[in-house]
Amino acid sequence: MKAMILSAGRGERMRPLSDMIPKPLLPIGGKPLIVHHIERLREAGFHEIVINLGHLGHLIPKTLGDGSRYGVKLLYSDEQESGALESLGGIVKALPLLGMEPFLVINGDIYCDYTFEPNFDLKESLAHLILVPNPPHNQKGDFGIKNGLLTNVERNMFTFSGIGYYHPNMFLGKQEQKAPLAPLLRELADKQALTAELYTGVWHDIGTPERLKEINETF
Repeated sequence: MKAMILSAGRGERMRPLSDMIPKPLLPIGGKPLIVHHIERLREAGFHEIVINLGHLGHLIPKTLGDGSRYGVKLLYSDEQESGALESLGGIVKALPLLGMEPFLVINGDIYCDYTFEPNFDLKESLAHLILVPNPPHNQKGDFGIKNGLLTNVERNMFTFSGIGYYHPNMFLGKQEQKAPLAPLLRELADKQALTAELYTGVWHDIGTPERLKEINETF
């Protein structure tokens, strides 16, 4: 199984830090955030990782190279000319690099200790999402879980972690254009086509300078 790290966003909430450096290269514990992901993926058994490039994207391959120093192969999906395509558009553009087997996608602006699974079995599901308890900045949550299925409305709602396993068939017919992933997830959740689980380990959304400072103070 291949993995993809979504790294093309502008990072408006992270300004002014993101004016000079893409969010995935911001340091946590003296190491770029994206390197934490790469190392955890390698330790879990992933060997090929796709990274999409958008805002200041040229700095990412300049920093990471081909991945050999981390023991993996890095592949780049370049969105710099078109402009960042958001999560759905970015995945669709990267499909030729991801192949026809299920793959893992991780948001580039989170930090977690979730154990990625290179042999995850989607069974009949088009995707399996990892949800987490709601952080202070998202008290209402995004999705619920009922009998292992992702739901849009539930008594207990949780936050999408930005980690998910996807089957390529989920993106059949989707155009390579700027589009978020959430509407498609909600549409398929209504059709009971997606599964989910709740993860209660370490997870942080590194979306603002304040949150970046907090995690570095406690790292």
